[in-house]
Amino acid sequence: MVPEGADPDKASVARIYDAMLGGVHNFAIDREALAAFTAIDPQVRSLARANRAFLGRAVRFLVDAGVRQFLDLGSGIPTQGNVHEVAQAAAPDARVVYVDNDPVAVAHSASLLADTPGAGIVNGDIRQPKEVLASPRLRELIDFDQPVAVLMITILHFITEEEGPEDLVAAYRDALPAGSWLALTHATDDDRPDTAAAVGKLYRSKATAPVTARSRGRIQGLFDGFDLVAPGLVHVPLWRPGAPEEVPANPHEYWVYAGVGRRAD
Repeated sequence: MVPEGADPDKASVARIYDAMLGGVHNFAIDREALAAFTAIDPQVRSLARANRAFLGRAVRFLVDAGVRQFLDLGSGIPTQGNVHEVAQAAAPDARVVYVDNDPVAVAHSASLLADTPGAGIVNGDIRQPKEVLASPRLRELIDFDQPVAVLMITILHFITEEEGPEDLVAAYRDALPAGSWLALTHATDDDRPDTAAAVGKLYRSKATAPVTARSRGRIQGLFDGFDLVAPGLVHVPLWRPGAPEEVPANPHEYWVYAGVGRRAD
């Protein structure tokens, strides 16, 4: 059944990513867009898996750093290794709020979390930080007097220049107490500009949001007010891999940067 508000005739950013990860909550139009993406970059599924693996490593790192509250912005459709599963496996008292405005993502998240203590979904547009941060469900689960980890995983490259990714990150940063964290991944046009340009054109024509790949310098600037932890801003497979065999032979062809930073006191 198609959730209310979902358009099966327009590819969705969340559903394309679900298809990349081998999920089943996507439509034919999303799989067609993924096929076109794969024609541009045959390793896109490996890139998506590397991005998802980073999320797990980052959450475990943050739990080890003492974080017990997570705000996952643009969380997408639930799949293996969701934030609450990773965090609560290590710290059962961890609390997680997911935020998305894709009807399929919201519907499946609500179903998954119906009987899950300490986790909830907010149907909201992350481009409206005041509304998101004022959500009753978010305020029920997240205490802004205690550190919060904000996760922006492959979402900021869907924020246009006109919308201003720096201003958006700053709006969430300024709501956080000292000791909070930011983890993000973002597509870059540094290494494979032709690929990034072709994917950007594809998303503009076929998907619900365009892709704007950015330089390493621009992406690092999104951490303004945060101190990056080692190894800094690196290609996504290179952020604290668990074992040498987890690093692909061509990590610099994975055209997404990843980083984690702690809010400066």
